[in-house]
Amino acid sequence: MSSPRLFVFGLGYTARVFAERARADGWRVAATCRSEEKRAALEAQGIEAFLFDRGRPLADAGAALDGTTHLLVSVPPDQKGDPVLDHHARHLADLRTLDWGGYLSTTGVYGDTKGEWVGEAAWLRPTGDRQKRRVEAERGWLGLYRQYGVPMHLFRLAGIYGPGRSALDSVRDGTAKRVDKPGQVFCRIHVDDIATTLLASVAKPTLGAVYNVADDLPGPSHEVVDYACRLLGVEPPPLVPFEQADLSPMAASFYADSRRVKNDRIKRQLGVTLAYPDYRAGLDAQFAAESAR
Repeated sequence: MSSPRLFVFGLGYTARVFAERARADGWRVAATCRSEEKRAALEAQGIEAFLFDRGRPLADAGAALDGTTHLLVSVPPDQKGDPVLDHHARHLADLRTLDWGGYLSTTGVYGDTKGEWVGEAAWLRPTGDRQKRRVEAERGWLGLYRQYGVPMHLFRLAGIYGPGRSALDSVRDGTAKRVDKPGQVFCRIHVDDIATTLLASVAKPTLGAVYNVADDLPGPSHEVVDYACRLLGVEPPPLVPFEQADLSPMAASFYADSRRVKNDRIKRQLGVTLAYPDYRAGLDAQFAAESAR
């Protein structure tokens, strides 16, 4: 019996952690990237790599996808829609070896709940264009399951952090800000806990299922920066009112929504135990690992 084959559309920060966990379990991994240089680098690491982007579909989709047992899609939709669906929905519908598929979405599809808790069954009320495109992409992936039986699962991810992409890193490089917007809360999830959730779904697939992937402690972002500064033994940057924070349009857009995201479904249905149930546990572990080097 051959080992599972994972095909990843878009091997970014989160997808790579999942792919490395799969490789450690003996899976074969193939992935897409957008440049010839990146393709060569992935091949050198033992990952079969294919060029893909909007306007550049897989050169031979049948050959690239052949033998794929597990699919992960982490390519975000663009202004024209979901590029993977637009180019390769038909090929995926024809893929008879597929046992499991996952689409990485965002909790941004819920919009602004004014800090109230929200679960997977809630109405989707996205506030921005990026979030609205995510809702449409989710519909497309669920449609692929309902129409053609492609075994898809949706994972709505909270704010992702982990080594190289945490408050510790932003404090060190001088980009951390403490922004005060009263009543504002964010949800987060450690990248390792995302990989754990995906693997739990692989082990216990429920086709068409939707999962929130968030930790147990929503809270304001400035508290996370405070905690990172305490670990590093440095003075925190000044607390600045949101209106005076001089944020980029992208950064400011995250403050348009305030919500608390329920995560009980991944615990109850998938048996997930979070390694990092709050940002303190995640930052403590990262700081300890870095200090031990």
